[in-house]
Amino acid sequence: FLLISISETLAGHIAENLLKAKEIALNDPRVPEQLRNYLQKALDVALGLDPYLDAMAASKRYRFSFVTPCFCLVLRLGFFLFNDHLKGTSHFHCEQSIIFLMVLFSNFRSCLSTGQIFRMFVHMIRARKILLIGKLKGYSVLAIAEELPDDGKIFACAEEPYLGVNSQEAFDYSSDGKKISMRVGPVADTLEALHAEDEHFDIVFIDADQRNAVQYYSFVMDNHLLSMDAVICVENTLMKGQVYLENVSDENVLAVRKLNSVINSDPRVEQVILPVQSGLSLIRRSPVPPDAVIESKAEVVMDDVFWGCSRRRILERLRLDGRVAYVTGGGQGIGRAFAHALGEAGAQVAVVDLVLAKAEAVACELRLKGIKSLALAADVSKPEDVQRMVDAIVARWGTVHIACNNAGINMNSASEETSLEEWDKTFNVNLRGLFLCCQAAGRIMLNQGYGKIINTASMASLI
Repeated sequence: FLLISISETLAGHIAENLLKAKEIALNDPRVPEQLRNYLQKALDVALGLDPYLDAMAASKRYRFSFVTPCFCLVLRLGFFLFNDHLKGTSHFHCEQSIIFLMVLFSNFRSCLSTGQIFRMFVHMIRARKILLIGKLKGYSVLAIAEELPDDGKIFACAEEPYLGVNSQEAFDYSSDGKKISMRVGPVADTLEALHAEDEHFDIVFIDADQRNAVQYYSFVMDNHLLSMDAVICVENTLMKGQVYLENVSDENVLAVRKLNSVINSDPRVEQVILPVQSGLSLIRRSPVPPDAVIESKAEVVMDDVFWGCSRRRILERLRLDGRVAYVTGGGQGIGRAFAHALGEAGAQVAVVDLVLAKAEAVACELRLKGIKSLALAADVSKPEDVQRMVDAIVARWGTVHIACNNAGINMNSASEETSLEEWDKTFNVNLRGLFLCCQAAGRIMLNQGYGKIINTASMASLI
């Protein structure tokens, strides 16, 4: 049982052979004790690697909606195969089925770890649409779906109908299952259909351990199924180390070796192979060098339009990295939304509110997202408060680039019933406060030759 369950990865395959070598060494008195000790040390390293990696990669936030369908998938698949083997089989085959079930459960945590790796990829690439080609495990698919935004989509292509049925049943247990579209049938036909639908994908997962993997890779590249900045992830590209061994005759290994060679020789892409599980290749389009000769019937003009100003793409140039912003009335409502938006765009944000606790709560939200933030209390109708606010921001971050003057109040009283006190209070905040903030921030911006002032109002400002 141990040999079966540990050999799913490169380290497991090494450990399997070390166990056999250790057994031979223990049964042969001619083997020196020193050699046995070195074998044991090597075995300890090989056996300990995968469990340690699994433990360190295990997600701290797997939702119950994700783990439950994964566990159900293992149960349903395991007992389906167990019952199938049990019918009309010998005692020996029943034992094999039981061992198989044990292996399924022993590998469950490792599969969750693999799912966590894929979730990381989805997060880093900010993927929205994903294509799966081959037998990607159901728990990995659900992990990917969990990381996608609510409008994200996974197209899972599988040759075997039973894979699609069992997986879809498990997906139905998850709230993220609606993001997954199973397409069971010839993969080549599915790819043709997706191309006809003009689909583009941010990540394409391909299982190398399948027939026609080279054709699938070529179809994706030749028909431009990748969106800008997309990546291809190919699983099982090391085949437990078999792909780089000499004198290998296994057709599956040779097919994977061919796939790796095709990708490596493709000038359109660059790749790196990670020794994760049975090997994971990460592939992206090759950056076009300035002196590259582009094979095109039309002349390609490599200017700032082609490369982007300062080699930065349009959305990168719209970011606010390094900018300092403040938002008055930032403790709730529109101001809170402004604070999050500016921070997500890269700015450092000072959250200003009449109530310090509200400003601190929003500043804490921003820090949880990795956004530099500062909480300040100020009454914008008072010039001393406004100046203190600006001074605190400059003392912390050196300047102000963006002033979002959002603070405002609405007494909600009928015009004929509005008191003079309510009138004065409203205009002190909504008009006087706006002027004071513009004046204080404007002085800084004029001195530095740059700045943006945003004054906001809600629909309540319309009479």
